[in-house]
Amino acid sequence: MGSVKSTGLSLLMLSFLIYIADSYPNHALTNVGCKECALQRNIPFSGVQPIYQCMGCCFSRAYPTSLKTMKTMTIPKNITSEATCCVAKHSYGTTVNNIDVRNHTECHCSTCYFHKI
Repeated sequence: MGSVKSTGLSLLMLSFLIYIADSYPNHALTNVGCKECALQRNIPFSGVQPIYQCMGCCFSRAYPTSLKTMKTMTIPKNITSEATCCVAKHSYGTTVNNIDVRNHTECHCSTCYFHKI
């Protein structure tokens, strides 16, 4: 009788855990707290006219470097990373308070040109 109770309890716990895992949201948890790449209004520069700039997150990942690739590196590194940044597809220059600013009109994820510290 004791083994039937423990088996029943185990099955109940297993079904409960499966229910919790199944009800968990199915989206990438790597971008939690970071919005998708899109145009957003730049408040400090939006005085007389609205200034929009690309902001948000894009794809990035890191993985172990293969042995074949490490042999060709000048300075071998164990981890290789890939990333794309939220950049402007189209933009035009404008002046706000004697400061040249780029007003973006369209965004997409592409090669990272500048890395900010």
